[in-house]
Amino acid sequence: MSHTVDFSPMRPAGSAVTAGSYNSENLDIETPWHYHDLHQVIYAFEHSVEVESEDARYKVPYQFAAWIPAGTPHRTAIQRVRSGSVFLSPGLVELPGGGLRVIAANSLMREMIMYAMRWPLSGEPDATSEAFYLSFALLCREWIRDEVQLVLPATDNRRINAALQYTRAHLPTVTLDEVSQAVAMSPRSLRRNFQKAMGISWEDYRLRLRMYAAVGELDNTSKPVWEIAEYVGYGSQQAFSRAFRAFMGVSPQAYRKGKAGGISRGTAAQ
Repeated sequence: MSHTVDFSPMRPAGSAVTAGSYNSENLDIETPWHYHDLHQVIYAFEHSVEVESEDARYKVPYQFAAWIPAGTPHRTAIQRVRSGSVFLSPGLVELPGGGLRVIAANSLMREMIMYAMRWPLSGEPDATSEAFYLSFALLCREWIRDEVQLVLPATDNRRINAALQYTRAHLPTVTLDEVSQAVAMSPRSLRRNFQKAMGISWEDYRLRLRMYAAVGELDNTSKPVWEIAEYVGYGSQQAFSRAFRAFMGVSPQAYRKGKAGGISRGTAAQ
């Protein structure tokens, strides 16, 4: 590990609080590397936040949340979006395995996170807040199993990083053969070394990049879906919509409409 990771306590010194919230609305920050002694669920009420672990970057759109287990080194980028976190004592949640992950935020989770902002970690717990957070923690045991692969692995391999940079720069039309030529590797060698370094295939990485880009366009522009499809490299709106729904659990149209009223993962295409 080439960077320093600081302990960032969220509770006041000596506090016996087992759960609480933190409102990060309108912050414009990139945190240093840090970890907490509490589990964290971070959710953007609009647009997206990004979270980075030591081996991957995670995009967290507004219909999803990031689950960050206690003790997990990470850093977070919040660019003036309405967002908030719920923190839970490790004793409240039985972990299903795995580390930092992006999870689908159904309508109940989203409403509960917004409601949790009335009970910050800096406050004094009462019977109502304790019952609320206990219910939230019990539901988290189910919610954190609904993982979405909005994660981009990272590597220290220089040639693979060159392949990543070329892929990002030419995302709409890039092919494996073109990347191979750009980094002076045969397609077979690139495919093998990419899988070894990244843990996923080059094609899977390209798909994730396209979904990253599509979410950004759906969040931040009013472009029609067919134009976003072209922008991220799909020949038709239908092909893009199928890929987006298979990856995200909702259609592009339903994802965008969810801004207004909120939807749960699995909502039928609009």
